[in-house]
Amino acid sequence: MTLRVDWLRGCATALVTPFTAEGRVDEARMRALVERQIAGGVRLLVPCGTTGEAATLTAEEQDRVIRVTIETARGRARVMPGVGSNATAVTVVRARAARGAGADAVLVVAPYYNKPTQPGLVAHFTTVAEAVSGLPVVLYNVPSRTARAASRHPRSAAPPARACALRPPGPRP
Repeated sequence: MTLRVDWLRGCATALVTPFTAEGRVDEARMRALVERQIAGGVRLLVPCGTTGEAATLTAEEQDRVIRVTIETARGRARVMPGVGSNATAVTVVRARAARGAGADAVLVVAPYYNKPTQPGLVAHFTTVAEAVSGLPVVLYNVPSRTARAASRHPRSAAPPARACALRPPGPRP
């Protein structure tokens, strides 16, 4: 069953991850960035997405960025962290950690580099959705980064249970 979540409409900011000169996550700037977005009227924040350097963050850094975002937002904005990886097991661990931190949903990119088949994509997204039962899972279809587009063709494998959205490739209308 596909979940419909009305709060996923409108503006969401894909947050960059600020770093110190020493290469550590700059928590003070992260908090300031979150505050600035909320003050500007943004009601959905996306830390650790492809804009937020997620592929290069350690597990500890990613967990901290997500927690700082959720703590700073304090319910004034929803938080949908990117938890995707090219490994399904890692994505599951990240999704569970995000749920434990209080995320409102998770954003899951198709496994990058691996070029899975359509049934492989369905298996990946379904495994993640089943691992975080009750948490909305948003599928992030960005073929320019993953080298594989998730199909919406009626003959492709059925969409994962509880998927919230499938962002079509290309420009937004």
